[in-house]
Amino acid sequence: MNASLATREASQVRKVNKGQLDRDPIGYVLIAPFYFFLLIFVLVPILMNIYLSFTNYDMNSMDFIGFKNYKILWGDKFFWISLKNTFIYTLFTLLFTLGLGLIFASLLNNKLIGLSFFRTGFFTPHVTSMVAVSMIWLWIYEPSRGIANSVLGFFHIGGKQWLYDPNWAMVALIIMGIWKFVGYNMVIYLAGLQGVPRDLYEAASVDGAHTLHKFFYITIPMLKPITFFLLITGLINNFNVFEQIKILTNGGPMNSTTTIVHQIYNRAFGEFQLGYSSAMATVLLGIIAVITIVNFKYGQGNDID
Repeated sequence: MNASLATREASQVRKVNKGQLDRDPIGYVLIAPFYFFLLIFVLVPILMNIYLSFTNYDMNSMDFIGFKNYKILWGDKFFWISLKNTFIYTLFTLLFTLGLGLIFASLLNNKLIGLSFFRTGFFTPHVTSMVAVSMIWLWIYEPSRGIANSVLGFFHIGGKQWLYDPNWAMVALIIMGIWKFVGYNMVIYLAGLQGVPRDLYEAASVDGAHTLHKFFYITIPMLKPITFFLLITGLINNFNVFEQIKILTNGGPMNSTTTIVHQIYNRAFGEFQLGYSSAMATVLLGIIAVITIVNFKYGQGNDID
């Protein structure tokens, strides 16, 4: 009787509190700054960009031209080259950062001595300014005195013109991207691993499972929600790659490293084709929107219990 009475009273309290929250406008006042910021600095610029994509805006004049920018974009070989380069950079950077991040996290999860040191060391590149990181790697890739060619020379391997060879420039950018972002994935994976019940591993050991069996049949399945989160956020971030491209190669050599955002920047601030660059940005927005929709559609209900 007492338990039943307490349950009814708790239910009534929840209903009263919910009714008070519905009637009290203070909650809406508290969250209003966020929505104001979202409206002014996100939604309005997006709508303006979409509108400008249908004009020939060049800082001096602006005439509505319909879908002409998109028709030109369809036949723009530099846009398709940038799109291909963006997909290549995203694919390899994402695969290696996810794979290496999971491997490093698994190693650090085994109660290693100096765990905090290694965790901080791997994570430091992620919180370092991209401009500073790009300047460091510009020196590393220097053909005559750079560390990269010095290491290759130690193993009697010929040096590379890393940032000046179309065959190696994208590889150099991918290596730098992996170095910078793998620490973030490692820390997120490490947090997820520490939340996996140890009972599962102990039960698997009793059944005779080896380390690899535990990794593939327990660790990876239990980390699916985290992997999906890192996959989606990594796709979005890598599609917006720009700073390292601008500093290290400026899209060269021979457009082998130009990306969508780099092309948007060049057309907008180099050639002042703001309407055309807005069309490029709108296409990029569409790609990112599709990725986000996939995230909302397939990322629900995947939390670890």
